[in-house]
Amino acid sequence: MKINRRMLVSALCGVCCAACVGLYLVDVRNEADQARAEALARYGGDQIEVCVANRDIAAGEVVENGAVSTKMWVADLLPDGAVTDPAQVVGQRLGSAVYRGEVMSDRRLEAAESELSVPEGMAAVSVPARAVQAVGGSVEAGMVVDVYATGPVSTVKLVAGALVLASSASAEGATASNAAWVTLAVEPERVQEVVAAAQNLELYFALPSAAGGAEDAADASLPADAAEQDAAGDTETAAQATPAAVDAGAGAAANEGAVL
Repeated sequence: MKINRRMLVSALCGVCCAACVGLYLVDVRNEADQARAEALARYGGDQIEVCVANRDIAAGEVVENGAVSTKMWVADLLPDGAVTDPAQVVGQRLGSAVYRGEVMSDRRLEAAESELSVPEGMAAVSVPARAVQAVGGSVEAGMVVDVYATGPVSTVKLVAGALVLASSASAEGATASNAAWVTLAVEPERVQEVVAAAQNLELYFALPSAAGGAEDAADASLPADAAEQDAAGDTETAAQATPAAVDAGAGAAANEGAVL
């Protein structure tokens, strides 16, 4: 008899608890509906079904079908270019990161324009560079450097007068101590050589003096006809010197014969 009474009391307590939980959930839902109604009254009653990210999506990632879903959103709170059809974003590569719960927009699909300007006829190649290898991490875009490749046996100058297009040291928020890479402008036919050296050897970057860099730049900018004229002058001088050298050699031989 006591057992039946206990079971009945336990059942009644369970029913009361379930009823309290149900009343609480209804109250929470009513509060949410009321808050939503207030928001609609404040910002406008028009709602639009838009695409919302189900998870964080990194920049450069291709949007998968399960990464977005559609939800109703207050029209006045939508960002410009809000996407309403999942087909507009699924399979597209993001230009910037999107966070969970964020409304997808066309602007997120626009790839950021590269600020890297590669000189005509050159190719951009990035190589690893610790701070100690990059003049204490001070190598930045716009500098002209000499690149040395060193290994267990020898050290050679790999590239002379290479223009620095970008570096991790000049990136936003970076410091000289966390330099990790340098992007150089090199001849396209030398890209393979530079990459192979970066993989198998240690690369060091030397910063020439301003005077040395100016001389190198002047030499590089020397017109082709001037260079040809210089070469022709050198050839003519060498040709003039040759007969004199022959006469001198003949005179020396005659003197030697007279002595004998």
